[in-house]
Amino acid sequence: MAVQLDHQAWTPEGRLETEQLELQLLLEGVYRQYGFDFREYAPASLKRRVWRRVHAEGARSIAGLLERVLHDADVMERLLLDLSISVTSMFRDPSFYAALREQIVPVLRTYPFTRIWVAGCSTGEEVYSLSILLREEGIYDRTRIYATDINEAVLERAQKGVFPLEKMKEYTENYIRAGGQRSFSEYYLAKYEGALFERTLTENVVWAQHNLVQDRLFNTFNLILCRNVMIYFDRALQSRVHQLFYDSLERFGILALGHKESIRFTGLEDRYEELDTQEKLYRKVK
Repeated sequence: MAVQLDHQAWTPEGRLETEQLELQLLLEGVYRQYGFDFREYAPASLKRRVWRRVHAEGARSIAGLLERVLHDADVMERLLLDLSISVTSMFRDPSFYAALREQIVPVLRTYPFTRIWVAGCSTGEEVYSLSILLREEGIYDRTRIYATDINEAVLERAQKGVFPLEKMKEYTENYIRAGGQRSFSEYYLAKYEGALFERTLTENVVWAQHNLVQDRLFNTFNLILCRNVMIYFDRALQSRVHQLFYDSLERFGILALGHKESIRFTGLEDRYEELDTQEKLYRKVK
């Protein structure tokens, strides 16, 4: 894929136009060469992450980064990490996990078996948090968690279950505020400057690559968690992903979103009952 751009754009408007064109070409090139579709992600967030990779690779422009991406899969792997990793931590937003314990777990207890989808699981902190909560509530053994992400590299890290030891103080505080019932340190072993979490916490977890932008329904679920992922999508893409989640939920299944996310403007508002306005918990009713 050849890139021919005129860089004699001296006005601020001209530079902005060139930058936007280069960004479009980069996203199109990534899609055609590697199959990852970021073309409908929110432009402002994309631009920041792309420029971070431009500088890290020593390229002079987005067009220069595109040339490297097209000819070096390692550069593409590094760009993918920049574009797909979201900020995450164990028991992030403790009030959300407290709401899960109080409002959602009693519902899950009524099922003989529960299927949960953690979409955009990144490096796995949310998955381990959920496993700990379900174990403490006595329903982990009859639960299957499907943990998916677009990026295979972060999935490999998630499966290892090793997290920075210096994060354990923060995670312990989150766990306590989320209603944790044990000593958080019982769940991990401090080893090699890292915290290795119990392998039993992932016995009922299926890790798989899944692209929310392109891939389709693969199972039906009683609970779907997709928190702080769709804030990076434009409205049209958000609507398509919400349709995927709606189709993937069993009747009376629960959808959990991040604090800054909503089902408003998706065309599906009347198909859900809002269970918790603050924690963005919705139940499919139609």
